[in-house]
Amino acid sequence: AVILSLLMYPVLRSLALQLHSAITGSYISGTHSIAFISCLNEQIAKDIASAIMDKRLAACVNILPKSWALYFWKGELEESTEILLLVKTRTSKIGELSNYVRSIHPFEIPEIISLPIDQGNPLYLKWIEESVPGD
Repeated sequence: AVILSLLMYPVLRSLALQLHSAITGSYISGTHSIAFISCLNEQIAKDIASAIMDKRLAACVNILPKSWALYFWKGELEESTEILLLVKTRTSKIGELSNYVRSIHPFEIPEIISLPIDQGNPLYLKWIEESVPGD
């Protein structure tokens, strides 16, 4: 009940989640996230992935091969190829990650979206935690 009441206060939420995880040894759904970032080409993707890793904003960045994208831009249907980055990080780092990528990304409005990780291999999730410095 104490932990639940702490969750009501955003400032204390992170501490409460860490406390719960330490006590129970279980993963709290949503503690980590996967961010998706689309890039124009392989070189830009590699540069952005390296920059993210240099800033320790992720435990791992996968660079997926070329995919086709259809989208509306300024009222017109566009078609292009893109390289997709999958960025595994702490959910608490998504804001900083998004701000940083927007500052270095060549797109006017880069795609930077994230989804929380619900569950997974506990050892892998612990590795993400250890690889990305906390707040």
